Amino acid sequence: MTAPAPAFTIEQHSGPIAADERAARLANPGFGKVFTDHMVTIRYAEGRGWHDARVTARAPLLLDPATAVLHYAQEIFEGLKAYRTPEGGAALFRAEMNARRFIDSAERLAMAPLPEELFLESIRQLVRVDRDWIPDAEGGALYLRPFMIASEVFLGVKPSAEYLYIVIASSVGAYFKGGAPSVTLWISEDFTRAAPGGTGAAKCGGNYAASLQAQSEAIREGCDQVVFLDAVERRWIEELGGMNTFFVFEDGSLQTPPLGGTILPGVTRDSLLTLARDSGMTVREEPYAIDQWQADATSGRLRESFACGTAAVVTPIGRVRGRARDFAIGNGGPGLATERLKTALTAIQRCTAPDPHGWVERLF
Repeated sequence: MTAPAPAFTIEQHSGPIAADERAARLANPGFGKVFTDHMVTIRYAEGRGWHDARVTARAPLLLDPATAVLHYAQEIFEGLKAYRTPEGGAALFRAEMNARRFIDSAERLAMAPLPEELFLESIRQLVRVDRDWIPDAEGGALYLRPFMIASEVFLGVKPSAEYLYIVIASSVGAYFKGGAPSVTLWISEDFTRAAPGGTGAAKCGGNYAASLQAQSEAIREGCDQVVFLDAVERRWIEELGGMNTFFVFEDGSLQTPPLGGTILPGVTRDSLLTLARDSGMTVREEPYAIDQWQADATSGRLRESFACGTAAVVTPIGRVRGRARDFAIGNGGPGLATERLKTALTAIQRCTAPDPHGWVERLF
């Protein structure tokens, strides 16, 4: 029998950031640097289940040096946003998909799955209490970061018997700096992001840690992001360090690499596929080789490429470089299909267009 979901205890911050200081921080928040007053914590223990759900003042964690996550990396996370609505309220976009992916990630890492409704309620609670931290500026949002760590204190290779789930929130603006019309990618030849049978479809910190050396190489080469090839043939395009990839062809069709355990099933990815089909585009989820990408870009058969994810939303890819490659895509900037899909997606997210698929949950 499933234990009932714990009720939330709300502990308001005794000394929240003053309104004028908050406004100053929200004027130009950047990404991931401005944090709200509160956080959510929920605990899990074998034999007891999920318990002690709280909204409290945001504060540092106190961990024993033998806490399991520090040694065996049982850790997962999610990323989603709360958007300001035209009426001054707030809305979530497809948060149930994040909840289900969080369960999938937990199961892959042998962690206790957090029930979907408990995940969703934790998000709602934090957005309601920190509603004033949602930026009003164009493109602004409240970025929500739920994560879970193995919190049992032990040294032994086994799944933890205890877990700590936390949600923090950050007021954000644009993900990429400088307002460039597109990004340049660096093809990683020495590193791969994920392999068949690995954790590529899970949203765990190890995947991102493994991408950082390749991302650093991309930055040294004057590029914005790294693009990974498959681990077996080193031929097929998979995804960027933290975003899915799309390709738009001269016949108006749209293609993206298929999911298969090595690519993260992105919420934005799934939404764009649906919106593209709604608009009448032919959509394919098929492998696409790096040689073909270069040939199609050079011949003009490929008109546009873009990357997508919750943080950056939709980002045009203008150029692709590598040790023996350097090719531009289209006009090097945003294409018509890319802009059309981005506009359609963000209008639904921000409640300025109809929501035919019921993706949006208005909180207040």
